[in-house]
Amino acid sequence: MPLLKLDKVSLHFGTHAILDAVDLTIDNGDKLGLLGRNGAGKTTLLKLLAGEIAADSGERWLRPGTRLARLEQTLPDAAGLSVYDTVAGGLEEAGALLAEYHQLIHGDDMDALARVQQQLEAVDGWNLQQRVETTLSQLQLPADALMSELSGGWRRRVALARALVSEPDILLLDEPTNHLDIPAITWLEEQLRNFRGCLILITHDRRFLQNVVNSIAELDRGHLTVWRGDYRGFLRHREQELEAEARANELFDKKLAQEEVWIRQGIKARRTRNEGRVRALKAMRAERGERRERQGRAEFGVEEASRSGKIVAELQHVSHAYGDKTLLRDFNAIIQRGDRIGIVGPNGAGKSTLVKIMLGELTPDSGTVKLGSKLEIAYSDQLRGQLDPEKNLIDNICGGRDFIDIGGKQRHAISYLGDFLFSPERVRTPVKALSGGEQNRAILARLFSKPANLLVLDEPTNDLDIETLELLEEILLEFEGTVILVSHDREFMDNVVTSLLILEGDGHVDEQAGGYGDWEARGGRLSDLSATGKRREEAAPPAAANTTSEKPAPAPAKQRKLSYKDQRELDALPALIETLETRQRELEAQVAEPDFYQGEHTAVQQVLGDLAGVQEELEQAFERWSELEG
Repeated sequence: MPLLKLDKVSLHFGTHAILDAVDLTIDNGDKLGLLGRNGAGKTTLLKLLAGEIAADSGERWLRPGTRLARLEQTLPDAAGLSVYDTVAGGLEEAGALLAEYHQLIHGDDMDALARVQQQLEAVDGWNLQQRVETTLSQLQLPADALMSELSGGWRRRVALARALVSEPDILLLDEPTNHLDIPAITWLEEQLRNFRGCLILITHDRRFLQNVVNSIAELDRGHLTVWRGDYRGFLRHREQELEAEARANELFDKKLAQEEVWIRQGIKARRTRNEGRVRALKAMRAERGERRERQGRAEFGVEEASRSGKIVAELQHVSHAYGDKTLLRDFNAIIQRGDRIGIVGPNGAGKSTLVKIMLGELTPDSGTVKLGSKLEIAYSDQLRGQLDPEKNLIDNICGGRDFIDIGGKQRHAISYLGDFLFSPERVRTPVKALSGGEQNRAILARLFSKPANLLVLDEPTNDLDIETLELLEEILLEFEGTVILVSHDREFMDNVVTSLLILEGDGHVDEQAGGYGDWEARGGRLSDLSATGKRREEAAPPAAANTTSEKPAPAPAKQRKLSYKDQRELDALPALIETLETRQRELEAQVAEPDFYQGEHTAVQQVLGDLAGVQEELEQAFERWSELEG
């Protein structure tokens, strides 16, 4: 018996058909990837499946007792809530009681605590509390950390925990890989592969899609086509379907043209014409008028400047740090004309910092950076900082002018922006009102409007649909200049770059030939980041992991004669070291936050002082352990 069904569901926004008599059946075990162009209505369909909006016509049926949860595309608010409170909120009324109970057990209001305990017992709250704690443990989340202290990737993980804590039968995910680095994306893949319920997810990450789903649904011009199989199989199927559609349309248009010629023949032919044929022609005209043409493909390219010098950039003994966090340590590199370099690493490892140092926008703490000659640089940052949100597209990209110089020729601004799939009405819209995908296309329009021989792209794939991604890949492959690319999209990296710079987060930069998949095939793997921002080696258990000291982690004491007091101290040292390392990671996470040094001076100094004190205690603990064991 199915869990969820749509039967002849239609939904229109004005004259635009989002869904046109759509049918969809979700069975137990389905893991469905939902595809479509930007603006096709994927998020709207997800909201309709969740029951958050109603269709214009048709029926949505959900099997009684089926639990459903949705992970939204936007991150949860980084307010003053704790991780525990946020996750417990996924249990609605019982979750609010659990959050209140969690706060009261740390206080002294015994009357309020007793009242909440009584209410929890009435709603089976203790079993729900166990569920919250289990979910936090499985996703390795710090219960008492504040949401405002977590990075975007870890807030995304908290949002997933909030969705999972209700143990849904159907989990709806909207761009779940947004704000995640490669280790976190790999972790999420594993979580979703092991999820026992049904999945319906929207993503533009092709590798993620291939690794997670077992069926594909494509929303195109209001119609939903379902393919049972993996993503690569769907691509082959879609290509065949589009070829068949093109042939059918060609034959139809040819026949319609012949009938139009017939109907316009001379008076004698009109006197003797077949009325049935006339009615058939009218029906063909109506059918042709109702045909929804597939949205055009974006058409853009890079205007190449004159060739740069052979050496694009040379970095010698470059080191850089933020506070106590070393991002680069004695890094040397030579970038030559024609190189296609991908920069990968966990969030916070220093990828964007390295790019800015390479471009001369940021001076390193030590070392030298020499830029080559005749460089024409086109740089796109991941924060879309080059666009004024209050101005429209023509003002942002064309400086308010009606014409723009492209390749030495004048082009009308509306025509040029049309290459990036912006309608004439849309080019007058303020940037702040555009979707994420539209803003990214606008950045590409601005980027490619000027000649360049060095392209530097920081997370260019965010929010782009798959077809635009593939076109961008083709353009970069045809570009004869130098490309430096920062991305968490593994498929995109494999298709574009020829070498990698891998930042592990400890200051070391590893250079590897080939794409990300080539490096993985040789055994390469990015280390995960703990919730406190510190790198964690997968192979080592938390109690033995020591990523800040060259000394080995505590091992069982050697057989030797110790006093009772010394033996007790030795036995307690591993737990103490683990506690200190945990506290060190928490403090380092605060220091690693981008806006940490913008805070109040007293608070900044307090955290730095606490970190220095913990590091000193940790060193003393290691020395004492070594002394007692020896």
